[in-house]
This record gives sequence, structure tokens and C-alpha cells, in this order.
Amino acid sequence: WRIAFTRGTKIFITKGNFGTNEIATPINIEPSDVRSVVAFAKQENIDLVVVGPEAPLAKGLADELETLGIKFFGPKKGGALIEASKAFAHEIMEQAKVPCARWEVFDDADKAFLGLERFGLPVVVKADGLAGGKGVVVAKDSEEARDAIKKIMVEKVFGTSGDKVVIEEFLEGKEASFMVMTDGETIVPLAPARDYKRLLDGDEGPNTGGMGAYSPAITITKPVEEVILQKIVAPTINALRSRGVIYRGVLYAGLMITEEGPKVLEFNCRFGDPETQPVLARLRGDFLEALVACSEGRLGEVRLSFDERPTVCVVLSAKGYPHKPEVGEVIQGVEEAARLPNIVVFHAGTARGQEGKPVVAGGRVLGVTAIGNDFADARDRAYRACQKIHWSTMHYRKDIALEACPRSGGS
Repeated sequence: WRIAFTRGTKIFITKGNFGTNEIATPINIEPSDVRSVVAFAKQENIDLVVVGPEAPLAKGLADELETLGIKFFGPKKGGALIEASKAFAHEIMEQAKVPCARWEVFDDADKAFLGLERFGLPVVVKADGLAGGKGVVVAKDSEEARDAIKKIMVEKVFGTSGDKVVIEEFLEGKEASFMVMTDGETIVPLAPARDYKRLLDGDEGPNTGGMGAYSPAITITKPVEEVILQKIVAPTINALRSRGVIYRGVLYAGLMITEEGPKVLEFNCRFGDPETQPVLARLRGDFLEALVACSEGRLGEVRLSFDERPTVCVVLSAKGYPHKPEVGEVIQGVEEAARLPNIVVFHAGTARGQEGKPVVAGGRVLGVTAIGNDFADARDRAYRACQKIHWSTMHYRKDIALEACPRSGGS
């Protein structure tokens, strides 16, 4: 969406959706099919490959592109490991003295059960590998924690991603997301955001990939941002470099802003979803130029700025998400919502139905994003747009960004 702002740009997209098909040419290749993506990029003389999901990065897509001299945006396999292995991420944080939760890693379920005794409650249980944002359980009691370990390590609900588990202490505070672009030397911070991981209002229900977000995050003041850059981001990039990894792309830090300061919950090697929607809706400047400069190691030449007005994104999800979403139903009212002032409706789990209308095709279906004069205005616009959209089992949280405008009341 943002790349398409640059005139004269021809965009191809792997496995697009109803919305991306309007701004890009879809190609029938799975994003994680590294060989086919590389072959297409070579055949079409692609100038820049922008890698969105984490799986192809973890498989070494950037490494393969580099071998052929094709420019890419996203870290190579060694850098992507910071998301692909939570144990590796903790090793890097330990080396860099980055503040985070106390943790232990286990490759045996019985040892993990015993390890639980060394942690208080609640306790956090994580699959070591990639799990689509669903591999984290915040267990309120030991039974729930043991059940999480069993599902991850014994039942293998996430496959080989559950060969190890990481157990962490539970951190108290306010969550926030902080993304930077880096070419391995220069660090350009993007606008901070706050996302909502739990399925239900009041942060109840299972963890998801994200049910909404807003930007800027009210907990990340300028002084806090400086701490994040100096104590978390820069040391992490330097620690990777010390291991021979020049990290180029986006580094996403999922944070808990505690009484002691910001602590890392997780790292991602790509743009956060849904945080990127409200962040890029505020962006001023040529985004494609920044991506190219980053890929060429000259990010220091780029200046990005952000609209001072806040943005709010509300995710509309399918019934059954995050486990087994119900798909196939026609979605009504998307165009009507998108015509409202200051609204962008981002498509995610959508496809073109038989009559040319959008249908539900995934768990997180749409991201309704609004920009407003203040948080109350942005929030009101986003929820008004949500009310224009309908399918019979549509679900969304009603409390996105409510904390940022406490006098606004519920919607």
C-alpha cells in the first residue's frame, strides 16, 4: 500500500488478497517457497524484493537473493534467527545486556515441567520457533502452564517449532511496540505503537497475532524512546554484528514498559502486524526510497517523519480465530467504510469470491485504520467504519486505544 505511493512503481505480490490485487499484480507463489520467489525475481529483473513474513527470511530468502545480486529488504537467515528462535534471541540479549524477563530454555518436556517450579505465577511459556504469533501462553496457574508445555513439546501443535520451550517470568507493565529500520549501521526509528495481542476486550482470551493497534504509543515518551534505542536496539544490532551478522531490514521490539523501564518481550525480524498499519498511515516521505536506501547500506541519507495526528487500527477477525477460522462468507460494506474520511481499510485474510466480492479467507480479515485530530477522534472514526462492515460471524475488540482517550467511553 505505502510502496504504491511512489509513482511509476510496478509491484508484484506473492499470494495477495482482495485488497492487494488492486495495487499489485498477484503471482501464484507461496511466500515461503524460496526457490520460486528467487526464480521469479531473476526472470522479471526485479529491482527490489521486500520480504514481509518471517518464514521466508528464516529460510534464507535474503541470502539466496544476495547470491544473485538482487536487492532485498529484510535480514539474512542469521539475522532472522532473532525471531525464528526465542532461545537465540535471549542469548543475544544476554550478550548485549538487554533488559528482559528471567528465562530458561528446555529441550525436554519433563525437565520443563520441573523448571516451572523455579518461576512464580503467572508464568509465560513460549514455543522456541515460529508459530504465527500463537506460540505464547501466559499461564495463570501451574496446570495451564503444564498443558502449554504438553501441547508444544509432546503433541507438537507447532511442529518442530516446539522442539524447545522457553519459560519466562511474567512482566508487569504496559505493552508497546517499537520498530526501527536499519542497514546494520544507521538506525532510523519508526513511530512507536501499542498493539493488543489478546482476542477479547480487557486483554482476555487467547493470544493472537494482534487484534488492533494505535500510534503513537502513549507509554513511549521521548526519554523512554532514547532508552530503547541506547539500551535495547543498538546493543542488539551490535551483538549480532559481533557474530558476523549485518542486520538489514526492520527490527521490531515487543516491549513491556515496567516500573524499572522498558524490557523486551520478543524480537521480530519484520514489520509488526497490525502495528505497521497505523504507523505507516502516519508516515511522511517516500517509503520506497527508504527501503532501497536500507538495502544498499545508505539509510543515513534518508529522512522520515510522521504526522503528529494519531492513528487507530481495529482488526476484524473470523469466528474460530486464532484456532480454526470459519472462511468463505461474503463481506459486505467494505467500499462504504473505505469511502469515509480519514479511513483506510487494509485487507488481510480476504479473497475474491465468485461474484467479484470480497470473502473471508483467513483469521484476521481486515484492519480498519483511521487518522484523527486526537485519539478520541481517530478511535471514533475507526469504529464508525467498522460498523459499516458486516458478515455474520465478524468479531472485533471494542477497547482498542480506549486507554489513550479515557474520557471517550466505549464504542
